[in-house]
Amino acid sequence: MNIAVFCSGSGTNLQAIIDAEKRGHIKAVIKIVVSDVPDCYALIRAKKAGIKILLVEKGNFKSKDEFDRYILDNLKNEKIDLIVLAGYMRLLTGAFINEYKNKILNIHPALLPSFKGTHGIRDAFSYGVKVTGPTVHFVTEDMDAGPIVLQAPIMVREDDTESTLGEAIHAEEHKVYPRAIQLFIEGRLKIEGRKVKII
Repeated sequence: MNIAVFCSGSGTNLQAIIDAEKRGHIKAVIKIVVSDVPDCYALIRAKKAGIKILLVEKGNFKSKDEFDRYILDNLKNEKIDLIVLAGYMRLLTGAFINEYKNKILNIHPALLPSFKGTHGIRDAFSYGVKVTGPTVHFVTEDMDAGPIVLQAPIMVREDDTESTLGEAIHAEEHKVYPRAIQLFIEGRLKIEGRKVKII
């Protein structure tokens, strides 16, 4: 099975996926890393791992359709079976998602459906929750709303800051995301309405 990882930032989840593949915990090939940010550290991680890079800057395309088509054509050339979003900050269009229906995973740093959006850690911490943690879910047209694959609850300590809580969540992400990816590879994820059964 061939995987494409989409990144926009430092790429810590990308690194966790690369490491899991090297250890044999993910039995697939990371064929390509796609990014819309030319100087993001994720691209350096990809280069070090010898993974092909696809840089797609929105300003270089006349339309969103052209942008999507360019990425999709490259994914098809690489025979991609699964797209993994790992800190990719651009929303995918409905047309794009439909091309890979139920074959796109995302990780969110809060327990969905609570605290959707780009500031899940900050929002949960500010709200004063006692439990939070990452969620792996399938991607649908609605942001952070797809069927949930795995969640990893983390207790919020009394002495936590937003920063220390973020570190704990990211550490858990690096465990739970490779596990969810491998479940997909093994064909063990069955979507039934809003629910994902692990078979």
